[in-house]
Order: sequence, then structure tokens, then C-alpha cells
Amino acid sequence: MDILKLIKEVEKDIINWRRDLHQIPEVGLDLPQTSAYVAKQLKEMGIPYKEKIGISGIVGLIEGGHPGKTIALRADMDALPIKEETGLPFASVNGNMHACGHDAHTAILLGVAKVLNENKYKLKGNVKLIFQPAEEGPGGAKPMIDDGALENPKVDAVMGLHVGNLTDNSKEGIIMVSYDSMMACLDRFKVKLIGKGCHGAYPETGIDPVAMAGYFLTNLQTIVSRETSATDPAVVTVMYLDIHH
Repeated sequence: MDILKLIKEVEKDIINWRRDLHQIPEVGLDLPQTSAYVAKQLKEMGIPYKEKIGISGIVGLIEGGHPGKTIALRADMDALPIKEETGLPFASVNGNMHACGHDAHTAILLGVAKVLNENKYKLKGNVKLIFQPAEEGPGGAKPMIDDGALENPKVDAVMGLHVGNLTDNSKEGIIMVSYDSMMACLDRFKVKLIGKGCHGAYPETGIDPVAMAGYFLTNLQTIVSRETSATDPAVVTVMYLDIHH
């Protein structure tokens, strides 16, 4: 079976799916348009699936022609609350944006599903197709797991991917594989630093929030250097995100 040849045959489909999805980005757990689009493609492929797993997740199942283990392939479907200004002919117009590549992830998984389903009689075991909402937040994996996404049949391993040149070592056309941690999971925090205004010639009469922020940012990094084991990877990132609703 020439895998590369089969993939090339669905390349145009993947591009078209990705561009369709790019125009209808949705945020969080509730992805009605995106879920409906994915379900439509799976139905046309003849792949059985379940909807509304973890609110708007979808789980498809490809049963192989021979007994074996069950491998899950997972793609995230949600976007970000960012206004798109790319000027692309297929740009979003609903105020959200697929700025993190999840439209590509979903389209890629649909392409993989098409290839595998057309050759399922050659497979040993099963392939579950997990289309997950809320990867960006508030967390869509647990609701799907709670709804049984990894059961019936029980999943033995899960594989996923992320597009883009995430590190200096990656280049276009290169696939990198990690058998350990690749990226950090996150916990969010929000801090408001409140100062007191004053005349620039009399700094002692005020409370400078800029100086305060400088000390705060510098000392925050001691969470890694002094509060975390040297054998445990950790990173503290401070950013400012201004979202208007």
C-alpha cells in the first residue's frame, strides 16, 4: 500500500476542508457549525460516529478487518476570540479566528479518516477519530473522556499532532516526533497591579506601577528557579491579552 500516493489523492480535499473550517471558527465547548461540518464529512465517508460527546465533540470509529488494538487519533476543533485581518479570500468574518491551526488539525484528521476508511480491511484493530472542542479553554478533553470517548472499544493509545514551526529545529516539510513531553500544559493567572499617580518630578509621592511590574516579573521567575525541582520542566510566561466583547 503506497501511503504517500493515497495521501496525495486526498490533498485537495484536505485543503478545501481546512479553508471551509477557517471561515467558521468557533470558541470553547459549543461548536455547532464546526461539529456539523465534521459530522457531514464523516457521514459522506460512511464512517459511523457519535455527536455531542463532551457537549460538541465527535467520535468516529473505523473498524479494521483484523483483530487488534484500538488507536485514537485526536484533533482539536476550536478557535480563538481574535479578529482576523489576514485578507485571505477564505478569512473568517464572525469575529473569531483559527489562529492556532486547529482548522488544519481537523482537516488533516478528516483526510486520514478517508484514507484509513477506504483501506480498513487491511487494518489490524480499530481507529477512533476524536474531534475535540475547547482545547484553548476551558478544557474539552475531560468532558469527552467523561462521556466515554475512550471506551467501547477501549483506547490503547492516543496520537495527535500540531502544525507549524514550533521550534528552531523544525522546518517546513519536516515532521518531528516526541516520545516524551513536547509542550507545557498551562494554568492561568491574572494579576492587577495598582499604582498611584504623581508628578514626574516628585516620584516619592506616588506608587509607580511600572517599577512594581518590573520587580514582579523578575521575581515571578523564581517559581521555576527556587520553587520547582531541577528535574521537573516548568516555564512561567507573562503576557497581556486584551479581548473586547
